[in-house]
Amino acid sequence: MKIVEALQEKQRLAQFTTRIKNYLKIAIRLIQGYKADEPFSTYSKRFFTADKQYGSRDRKYILSLCYYYFRLGQSVKTISVEERILTGIFLCEQSSHELLNILKPSWNININSSLPQKILDTNLSFELQDIFPFKEELSPAINPDQFAASFLVQPDLFLRIRQKRRETMMQRLNKSGLPFTMKNADCLALPNGTNVETLFALDHEAVIQDYNSQQVLHYLTSPPVLALLEPFQKYSPEFRHTRVIKAWDCCAASGGKSILLYDVLHRAVKPTVSDIRLPVIMKLHQRFKKAGIRFYDYFICDLEKNILPEMTLAPFPVIICDAPCTGSGTWGRTPEQLFFFKKEKIISFSERQKAIVTNAIHFLAKDGLFFYITCSVFKKENEIIAEYIQENLGLSIQQMELLKGYDKKADTMFVAVFKK
Repeated sequence: MKIVEALQEKQRLAQFTTRIKNYLKIAIRLIQGYKADEPFSTYSKRFFTADKQYGSRDRKYILSLCYYYFRLGQSVKTISVEERILTGIFLCEQSSHELLNILKPSWNININSSLPQKILDTNLSFELQDIFPFKEELSPAINPDQFAASFLVQPDLFLRIRQKRRETMMQRLNKSGLPFTMKNADCLALPNGTNVETLFALDHEAVIQDYNSQQVLHYLTSPPVLALLEPFQKYSPEFRHTRVIKAWDCCAASGGKSILLYDVLHRAVKPTVSDIRLPVIMKLHQRFKKAGIRFYDYFICDLEKNILPEMTLAPFPVIICDAPCTGSGTWGRTPEQLFFFKKEKIISFSERQKAIVTNAIHFLAKDGLFFYITCSVFKKENEIIAEYIQENLGLSIQQMELLKGYDKKADTMFVAVFKK
């Protein structure tokens, strides 16, 4: 009987090893077929749609292997795809991993060693900052080594609890048994990949929004600033004759910053939103409906080329410009972008940003506030643009802050607030 059980166990182990090695082969196929002309998540979804033999658990495991590969950034690009995946697992994980146990058992034994020791154990000739080799381009407040190391850590999923929803949401969350951490009264962090749609009505009760993205309009919570905006408030029949302020989200995308503004100003705002892309404005309509934002204006425009619709835009007391950028502060979530990034793109984005802010500021009211926001870590997209706005566009800077996320398992953001 013991012999039979031993044979069965050996067979199960052989089948398990075969399955895990097959996952590795599929991950290598995915990586080698990816051309970086679309997000890796979009490409991989299409790949698995065409090959339906893999279930959700299989797909999740295979994709994790791909992201281990990309998390090494610009380092050790000369080693094989398989070796790079295994190296990624070793440097990213702190507990035993099946694939390492099969193919690199000595690494698996030392999986909980310190990161410097692990780098030595790989016998590869690279330093930590090889992952992100653009040190000279970083905003001054960023620690290059800490930022590079953050790519080896999966960021958290952050939720922003909307007004009057906290008590019911927390009751539901506590009953769910999901692990979470409260970052402040309105923000909670969960493990990435947590299915929150089954627990909450997204955009109605809570918004999926990175921790630092939730902080970019904090300037508006100050009583002196709110007093500054009071002269701009006007009674509106749409809002049951309450006093509201008009604000323009000029690069609105799917409307996350506008929903944040709506909540920060306690609904006393009528947003105008615009973007160059019709599909994202269509998504914005859906989100606004869920968020309870009924009264707003919208249009499609190309602010970079100053192509605006034939309509009169009244001066706005608040303009939010969440500018198109490299997105380098969010690459912990999309590490494939770091892997394929070319430094020359920074200048291209910087020039676009100058054009956009120049054309948008034309519609800022006197004494109005202009919020310049990026999810970039590059000074040419951050401090240099803030300097350009102040020196060339007649605005005075009120606040400038780099919101570091690499020590919080969050994105890194930049925000500068100006007054006309």
